Amino acid sequence: MKKILNRATSPTPKFFKVLRNIGLALAAVGGTILAAPVVLPAIVITIGGYVAVAGGVLTAASQLTTTNDSE
Repeated sequence: MKKILNRATSPTPKFFKVLRNIGLALAAVGGTILAAPVVLPAIVITIGGYVAVAGGVLTAASQLTTTNDSE
C-alpha cells in the first residue's frame, strides 16, 4: 500500500500529465451527460457512462506513472 501512495505522490512525466488532464475532462463530460436534468436517449446515457469510466481509468493510470530516476 505504501508503494502505491509513493507512486501517486511522485513526479509524473509531462506526457502523462497531459493524458491525466484529458482523462479528467472525459470524466467530467461523462458525468455531465449522466447528470443531465433533461431526458436523453438511452444510447447517449450509455455512451456517457463509458466516457466517464474511460476518463477515470485514464486519469488513474496516468497519475500512477512515474519516472525511474534510480537508473
